[in-house]
Amino acid sequence: MQPIDVQFVVGLSGYFVKDLQAVRQSPQYNPLRDDNISPRTPGFKSVVQPGQVISILLHLPIGGVAVGDCVDVIFSGAASRDPLFVADEHLEVLESVVRPWLLGCDISSFRRNGEKVESGWLGLHKRSKLHSAIRYGLTQALLAATAQVHGCTIAEVISHEWGTRISNRPIDILASCHRNDTLQLDRMIMKQASLLPHASFVHRSDVGLDGSILVDYVRFVAGRVRARGCSGYWPRLHFDVYGTLGDLFPQLDRLAAFLDKLAHAAQPYDILIESPIIASSKAEQIRRLAELRMLLLRNSTRVKTVADEWCNTLEDIKEFADAGAVDYVQIKMPDLGGIDNSIEAVLYCGVKGTGCCLGGSANETEISARITAQVALATNPDFLLSKPGIGADEGLTILTNEMLRGIALTKRRLSRI
Repeated sequence: MQPIDVQFVVGLSGYFVKDLQAVRQSPQYNPLRDDNISPRTPGFKSVVQPGQVISILLHLPIGGVAVGDCVDVIFSGAASRDPLFVADEHLEVLESVVRPWLLGCDISSFRRNGEKVESGWLGLHKRSKLHSAIRYGLTQALLAATAQVHGCTIAEVISHEWGTRISNRPIDILASCHRNDTLQLDRMIMKQASLLPHASFVHRSDVGLDGSILVDYVRFVAGRVRARGCSGYWPRLHFDVYGTLGDLFPQLDRLAAFLDKLAHAAQPYDILIESPIIASSKAEQIRRLAELRMLLLRNSTRVKTVADEWCNTLEDIKEFADAGAVDYVQIKMPDLGGIDNSIEAVLYCGVKGTGCCLGGSANETEISARITAQVALATNPDFLLSKPGIGADEGLTILTNEMLRGIALTKRRLSRI
């Protein structure tokens, strides 16, 4: 079965994109007023720009439309990621190269189509790959099309083609909150988010010259959960520090000692620290994170580390997992390109005993978030990142309800067999 038509529609993504290099190297910065900062990453015209999306609409002969959204992450072009995604730069290739292939491809199964999307393309310079954002959106649409053809959920397609078992409960979600929004934090506590608050710390000034601002914030969040949470609510606390701690404490023993201080501030809850270090290369990133993790284990420090930067592709994730560099990797789905890569990444982490967050970016859309929820049901990652946006409520609602609906539909179908 083949699509009968294809449309490409340019729209808005769920957040905005930022030049991470410029932000980290600027003494002061305001996320929406950056006139005094010059961009440093190729492709950026300003340090902060609106995010863009190209929706791919596959019109099916059975009457439906399968949709996928091409989108990149907030910090595009950083730490080996593909360049900033600018929609207009890709429309010609989509129309001239991708459209003819889509109209001729068999959508009755997904996995082979996913492999094609990830390969080099005849018609592109040196048979290069499509941008990761395009590969992400294309495979979303193709996966959704296969599900519609068979009248089943996306999770069921993945379960059938990869031989996985669909979860009978929703996967835990990390609710991503602004660190200066106490009301937002309180709502996530009230809704019993499994992990919170993410609360990005991008600049060294965010954590304090000696890290004291971060320590105080961790202590505040733990206290807020104790004060506002209901009996039996026991979330994990997660904080994304974007390498600021490695900048502050370049010696690993001092960094490990500081992380122990954070663990005490988080008591009685477990704490996860994402990107404690951002090194200058992938090899150095893996080496330093692995050494840090060994220090933490040796000192019985109750902190789990999460890799993000330099851990962008399926091959990267395998290298981090093989090295035992961290406790968790974030599988940042737009960076991996094809959805099949994210599926493979979760399954590989499971084999290696490395935890994983099936994540992505606030810059995504409700379409990619719903598909992420279906992928999660079929592959069982440790947790998801709430998306799109950083409103927390919206992402928590979209992901939770999509998983609950998927579970209900699967159970209903199984009961009729």
